[in-house]
Amino acid sequence: MSHVRVRFAPSPTGFFHIGSARTALFNWLYARHTGGTFILRIEDTDKERNNDAYLGLIYDSLTWLGLNWDEGPQVGRNGGGDFGPYRQSERTHLYREHVDRLLTAGRAYEKDGAIWFKLLGERYEVFDEHRKKNVTKVKLPPVVIADQIRGRVERMEDEDFVIVRSDGNPVFHLVNVVDDIAMRVTHIIRGEDHLSNTSKHVHLYEGFGMKPPMFAHIPLILKQNGPGKMSKRDQGALIEEYQRRGYLPEALVNFLCLLGWNPGDDREKMPIADIIGLFDLPAVNQSNARFDDKKLAHMNMAYLLELPAERFVALAREYFQRHAAAQTTNAALAADDTYFRAVMLLSQPKVKGIEELPAYTAYFFTEDFSIDAKVRDKVMGKGDPRTRLRELREALPALDFASDSAIEEGIKALAAKNNLGFGDYQSIARLALSGTNVGPSITGMMRVMGRERVRRRFERMLAS
Repeated sequence: MSHVRVRFAPSPTGFFHIGSARTALFNWLYARHTGGTFILRIEDTDKERNNDAYLGLIYDSLTWLGLNWDEGPQVGRNGGGDFGPYRQSERTHLYREHVDRLLTAGRAYEKDGAIWFKLLGERYEVFDEHRKKNVTKVKLPPVVIADQIRGRVERMEDEDFVIVRSDGNPVFHLVNVVDDIAMRVTHIIRGEDHLSNTSKHVHLYEGFGMKPPMFAHIPLILKQNGPGKMSKRDQGALIEEYQRRGYLPEALVNFLCLLGWNPGDDREKMPIADIIGLFDLPAVNQSNARFDDKKLAHMNMAYLLELPAERFVALAREYFQRHAAAQTTNAALAADDTYFRAVMLLSQPKVKGIEELPAYTAYFFTEDFSIDAKVRDKVMGKGDPRTRLRELREALPALDFASDSAIEEGIKALAAKNNLGFGDYQSIARLALSGTNVGPSITGMMRVMGRERVRRRFERMLAS
């Protein structure tokens, strides 16, 4: 295989969509799999809708996902290259040169103030019922596209088409083909919705005397509920949202890989190095992929569980700092570093995402936590919980707080002494310490909170 060159060409006209991220990812994976080049090209010719904030989102989102580009705008450690500039707004001279070539060769002409690409073939007039006028058609065989994913595809073009609008702006079809030729792109990997454009692009390549690159049209991402393609308005569609919520980029990348591709076995959670080694275009599915936020949350949880302690704590602190306006996060940030770390690590196996941590850990950082009335009534209505809590408080000075297992053994010994079970003490202790019946293990809570904090909370419950 000759040196592979692929490109991702987003427009800075809106938030960075999960479908765009998947397209970028598949291009990046193919480049890394083949030892090729991944190009970032910015389609910013829409002057009215372009926005620098959206452009920044493209750069930030790709960088956050780890999709470093080899050529493209020089941002951070990414970019550079010999085929720039990589923003279409800076390449207008190139488009004019190519249009002039087509005009000189008789493959383009002016009409109604616009410039049209001329198809070569026998021409004839027909009345178009939809447009209510006569139109000129061209007799041509269908364009045959050997799509790397969809196989043989035939598309028909039978009318000349505009390549430069009457306002002087070149259209999408022209600029993409010109840039792909100039940047020596070998494989165009894009969404299935672009398949309808491909026949026009093939004609343009031939008009410039160039062989078209290989095409690969990846399946669409369908919205989670109901029919249709996932749009920027659908819940869970924006990459920025996952950054804000503290999702792990490696979990999101792994999840996106499986939207339209599979490794050929039952594996789902896979290191990126394995995915790069296995990824290839023929293995991409033809059928559309359904977005599933529950599956993504589960994937994120699986990655969280395996995070090294220091990175998990750092991500937690970063998330708390970004949401420092909230009372619960402020209290956590004001806590001793050692205590904050211990609380976060105790919670790590229990949360599905970083975003759950402020609510999940709130009672660790304040004495002013609420008691769940339903849980209280349930706990207090069974056995003699107040006596159990009093016995536990009296046993506290002798309990070994060195480890969870030591605390557990101490409570079990107390229970055995009173011909009871561990559970007889667990529910009331949890209620006193947290006000609820969910959370980390009771022994872990006691160890992290420490003997004195535990004693105060037991006494508060007994006093109420």
